[in-house]
Amino acid sequence: MTMLRWRCIVALCAVAVIASSLRQLVVDAHAAAPVTILDLLPYQRMHTFSIASREGRTGTATLIEVNPNVNAWYLLRLSWKNDPVTHWYHLENPRPRTARIEVANDDASHVRLVESGVAENCDLWWDGPFNPGHHPGPADAPFVPLCNEALYLRRMTSGSYTQLERATNFLRDHVWGGDRIVTFVRKELFADAYVEHGAPVAGNPLSSTATLPAPPRSAVLDAQIKNAAVVPDHLGLDARIGGNTMRLGQWYDLPHAPGIFVSAMRPDAIASGILQSDRAHVNSLDAVEAAALDYLVAFDLSQFDLGFALGTDHPRLDWAPRVLDSVRDTAMPGPDGIDSSAPLVRNGTVSPAALAQIAATFTGGFKREHGAFRRGPLSQRNGGSHYGFIEQGAVFSRLQPGLATLLSFNDGSVAMKTWTTEDAALLPRITHARQNGVPLIDSDPVSGNPIAGALVNQWGAGNWSGSADEKQRTLRAGVCMQRNGNHDFLVYGYFSTATPSAMTRVFQSYGCSYAMHLDMNALEHTYLAVYTHDEGKLVMQHLVQGMAVVDRNVRGEAAPRFLAYPDNRDFFYLLRR
Repeated sequence: MTMLRWRCIVALCAVAVIASSLRQLVVDAHAAAPVTILDLLPYQRMHTFSIASREGRTGTATLIEVNPNVNAWYLLRLSWKNDPVTHWYHLENPRPRTARIEVANDDASHVRLVESGVAENCDLWWDGPFNPGHHPGPADAPFVPLCNEALYLRRMTSGSYTQLERATNFLRDHVWGGDRIVTFVRKELFADAYVEHGAPVAGNPLSSTATLPAPPRSAVLDAQIKNAAVVPDHLGLDARIGGNTMRLGQWYDLPHAPGIFVSAMRPDAIASGILQSDRAHVNSLDAVEAAALDYLVAFDLSQFDLGFALGTDHPRLDWAPRVLDSVRDTAMPGPDGIDSSAPLVRNGTVSPAALAQIAATFTGGFKREHGAFRRGPLSQRNGGSHYGFIEQGAVFSRLQPGLATLLSFNDGSVAMKTWTTEDAALLPRITHARQNGVPLIDSDPVSGNPIAGALVNQWGAGNWSGSADEKQRTLRAGVCMQRNGNHDFLVYGYFSTATPSAMTRVFQSYGCSYAMHLDMNALEHTYLAVYTHDEGKLVMQHLVQGMAVVDRNVRGEAAPRFLAYPDNRDFFYLLRR
C-alpha cells in the first residue's frame, strides 16, 4: 500500500470522526423530528367519529383539515372493524373560498358539503366510493370526481418525463459520477444552444400596444437606442406586434388574453446607469449574453390567482446529495425528517375544476438534488438550507431563512421576499410557496429600495449552478414582481443565454422590486404556455415555439403539459378570476 493511500485513509478517518460528532449534535437537536408529513402540518384540525356501511360494517373515520385557513385539502382516514389496514384518502375541495366539508354528527353514513349556507350529504362510505371493496375511478386517473364534482379524490399516478430528463435522471441516480457527466455534456454541447439574438429592424416599428387597463412598466433603455427593434424569430405567443417586429423593452398585448403582456429585451440596450450600478455584486456582461434576446411575460395580478403544484416526483423530500456531511443528520431520511409525502398525494397536474379558468402555466424551480447549498454560509445552516415549498397550505418542506420565496395567500394576494424567521407568522395564511436559491433583486434593509442581491456574482455561495470555471452561460428562467401605478405584475423572464448577472440587469431595467431564479438548461425547464378559450375549446400558445415538443400529441391534437396529464416536475399556474 502506497504512502499516499495510507495518508488518504488516515485523513478520511479523521474526517469521519469529526463528522460523526457533529452529526450527533444534530441528532440531539432533532430528537423530536417528524416521522410523517402530518407532523409538518401545524394547523391541521381533526374530527373523529363512528361510521357504518350499508352492509352493516362499522368503523372509525378521521377527517383532517390540512389547513383550515386555506380549506383546500382534507385527509380521510378510515379504520374498519376487523380490517387490519388503515385506509387513507386525499380529498380536494375545488371551491375553498365558498365551500366546506363538515362532519355529520347525527348520521354515520356521510359527511356534509356546506356552501352558501346550503348543506348537502356526501356519501363516501355508506354506498359510495370508499365502501369496502369499491375502487373509485380509473386506476390511472389523477383526479376522481365525487359527490357531483363537489369534491375530488386525488390519486397517485406516474408523471411524464422527456427523453432528456430520463437520460439525466439515470446518470445522476445510477451512474457513479453521473452528475459530473451531465455537467460536462451541458457545458460542451448545450452551452448557448438556445441563444437567440433577434434580427435588428430599420424604420419605425409599431410602438407598444399595451395600453388598457394599465400596462407594466417598460424597460429603461440607453437613450441612443431607445427605439431599437428586433424580429422575434422564435416567439410563440400571438402578440399584437404588427409586421412581426417588437421594440425592445416595450410591452405588447396578447389578443383574447386580457391582463397578459409580452416584451422582448437585449441586455446591451439597457441604460448605462443601470449597468454600472451595484458593481460589487453584479459582474460585467460578456458580449454573448449582452446581445442575447430575452422574452418577458407579465401578468396583471388583479386579474389572476397564482397557484403552485408539486410534480409527481420532483422536488423530492430527501437530502440533497450536495449537502455537507457536517450538517446532514443521517438519522433522518430528509432535512425535515421525512422522504415521503404520504398520505398526501402529489399528482403533478391542475385540478379539472380549474381548467375553465386556466390562463398560463410555467415550470417551477430546481430539483431537490440541486436545491440546497454546497458552499457558502447557507451551506452551514439549517441542514444546508434546502429550498422549501408549500402546496394548498400543506408544508412539504419547511421554508428556510435567507432564501428567495414566491408566495400566494388565502386572500389571493401574491408576494416575493427573502424569507426570515419572523415570517413564520405568515404561515397560517400561505396557500402556496416555492423557494429557489437567493434573490437576484432584493430590498435594501435600510431604505427598502430594490438592489441587486448580495450573492448574484458569487457562484458557490449563491448556488447558481454552472461550469467549473464559474462562467458558463446557459438558458435560464426567472420571475420578478413589478408595480406600475396601482397594478402589481408578476413578470416571468426567459433568458436565451445568461448568467445571473444578466438576469439581474434585465429585471432591474424593468423596475422590478424583487426577482428570483427558477430553472435552467432546457426548454422543458423554462417552459411557459398561455391558454385562451375559443368556443369552449382550449387554445395553447408557447412562449417559445420549441416548447411545443414538450407537450404530447393525442389523436392529432396537442395535449398540454400540466393540464392533460401528470408531470414529474413542479409548476406554477395562473387562474383567471
